[in-house]
Amino acid sequence: MKKTLPLFIAIFSFTFTMAQEHCDTAVAVALGSTTTAPPFTNEAGEAPTLLCGLNNMNNIPASKGKWYTFTATENNTITITTLLPQNQNVDTRVIVYSGSCANLTCVGSNDDYNGTNSSQLTFQVTTGTVYIIAFDNRYSSAGFDFSLIVAPPPAEDRLSFTSTPVNGIAGTYNNCIVDMNGDYKDDIVSAVSTTQMVIAYQQPDGTFTPTTFSLTNTVVSPSWSIAAGDYDNNGFNDLVFGSGSGVTFLKANADGTAYTTDRKAQSYLVQRTNFVDIDNDGRLDGFACDDNAPNRRYMNDGTNLNHIQGGIGDFASGGNYASLWSDFNNDGKIDMHLSKCGQGGSGVGGNINQLFQNNGDGTYTNIAANANMADPEQTWSSAIGDFNNDGWMDVIVGVNSLSNGNTNVKRNNGDGTFTSVTAGSGFDTTTATGREYVAHDFDNDGFLDVLSSGNQIMFGDGNFHFTPNPNTYPLSAVDRPVGDLNDDGFLDIQNGNNILFNNGNANHWITLNLQGLQSNRNGIGSRVEVYTAAGKQIRDVQSGTGFQNMSTINAHFGLGPDTVNRGTAAAPTIEKIIIKWPSGVVDTILNPSVDQDLLVVEGSSLLAVNQTQNNAFSVYPNPASDIINVKFNNPASAIIQANIYDLNGKLILSPNFTNQTVDVKSLATGSYLLILKDAQGNTYSQKILKK
Repeated sequence: MKKTLPLFIAIFSFTFTMAQEHCDTAVAVALGSTTTAPPFTNEAGEAPTLLCGLNNMNNIPASKGKWYTFTATENNTITITTLLPQNQNVDTRVIVYSGSCANLTCVGSNDDYNGTNSSQLTFQVTTGTVYIIAFDNRYSSAGFDFSLIVAPPPAEDRLSFTSTPVNGIAGTYNNCIVDMNGDYKDDIVSAVSTTQMVIAYQQPDGTFTPTTFSLTNTVVSPSWSIAAGDYDNNGFNDLVFGSGSGVTFLKANADGTAYTTDRKAQSYLVQRTNFVDIDNDGRLDGFACDDNAPNRRYMNDGTNLNHIQGGIGDFASGGNYASLWSDFNNDGKIDMHLSKCGQGGSGVGGNINQLFQNNGDGTYTNIAANANMADPEQTWSSAIGDFNNDGWMDVIVGVNSLSNGNTNVKRNNGDGTFTSVTAGSGFDTTTATGREYVAHDFDNDGFLDVLSSGNQIMFGDGNFHFTPNPNTYPLSAVDRPVGDLNDDGFLDIQNGNNILFNNGNANHWITLNLQGLQSNRNGIGSRVEVYTAAGKQIRDVQSGTGFQNMSTINAHFGLGPDTVNRGTAAAPTIEKIIIKWPSGVVDTILNPSVDQDLLVVEGSSLLAVNQTQNNAFSVYPNPASDIINVKFNNPASAIIQANIYDLNGKLILSPNFTNQTVDVKSLATGSYLLILKDAQGNTYSQKILKK
């Protein structure tokens, strides 16, 4: 997919050509291209003899060369690189000249970039100037790919934060960033004790108003993890605390002003907790990693969360640290990567990372071995995201010990397997370890970054290369949930009693706030796709990422600067956004504006008015003036409730459902959602028009 983003590493087209072996027959390459250079042959080829400042160890001439040219169409900063995953660290050397073959002028050279065998050089170009690029066979005769790209910004200029103390952040336990009052602005939940918590509500002016809640003694606190989700679908998020002695669920009342404690009887050492619709029935279930035994599920029957042990992560001695839910095979069903402690990193007895495929019937199968995801690292959490924007979820397997190797970067091949592309990624050269690995686009450049070990952000370039800021941020090693805490479109980090407010840059963004109707209220498990001229980005809506904190549920996308007029301040254009809900409903929003928080209610943006949820029923006439008739395509249990919402999710009318009809005479002209609920708790949605 073509990308013309300024200040990004953007690799969007491949050139397959036999490289010319002499300067005067060099092959032209274009900015933004990736070119395949075949292996050096036995044919005589002109090797570069002017080596342009290579140091004494690297300045020995070679016997053969490959030659290319590039003509600059504007003043710019350009990078040429062989630091690409497909090269598998092939040993290359590059020299760049200006001038002519008869009179070469050195621009620069590179060998063994950043401790790898690859070569990478960044240099300034001037409009109209021809640049001559040469590779030689000094170290290897193997073929390789190289990319010619717009250089990324210097790491020190990429992003900065301002640490600010915030009134209302209390307690020493793991905190939670999530909307707690239904306004879709991220708030901060702090547990003070087993009988008290504080919610700091974000205000429109960027300040916070704290409210203290008294709790019935929960017995447990979020000493190991916390997660949020609306498991009774009443519009207010509930919580789960994970501790050394089990879990407690805190259920919000009908207006979010009080919480009921549901302390579960099971006593065990909890690690990561989540809310997720495990059996795809439209209701959120609870999940908890057990450190010493098979994992625990709390299945939602519409009234209670019922405990079940086992079924997903059954290793007898536990070692279960982070359950990370995402759709890895793009079949519309949520799967799960399980980060394992690995018994001190040894993987003894099979206690290695697992990947569970959702079978669609409430059961899950561990496919890690066949997928090349049975990693033995001592993993406390992993960062999940589409790091190369190819439409498939990748995994950065984080490490909390170097006993079995460094952080492992795994590319999703789209065929049910993963390939390690750690070499040259930037994670291969760091010896930092940590518990928390999460993926977010902090600089809004359109490529996911990783908040990881070493109290740093590793900035992604869209091609599995990650670069840290030279200076680490003032972060705790573990307490650092993420969300937009001043509603400016840039993600912030809560750290103790302070917030690291993101100072932002000129890049654009959009945030999707979801409201499920047939799916769970939060839309957890939904796949969100954003399409621009730069290609497609995806997010899976999740509750509980990393090891122990709870970050925002809202789906945030960086869009970069203008993708057409490079170097200008004009905003990029979003062609469409697609939301694929767990229920099967697919909403499509065409040409939304950038730099906004966009609320999408399930079923409110169906492209066609007669498109129905799962083809469950049809309505006629549509548009209607007075009465709408409902015809189910398959027998359904008795409809016990009918509700009509506007397209902002506000309940407008609860008409009687009599003789398969709905009276809509009182509605004003416009578009609405008809939601029907049957006696089994199933809901059905359909967009309707009132004349």
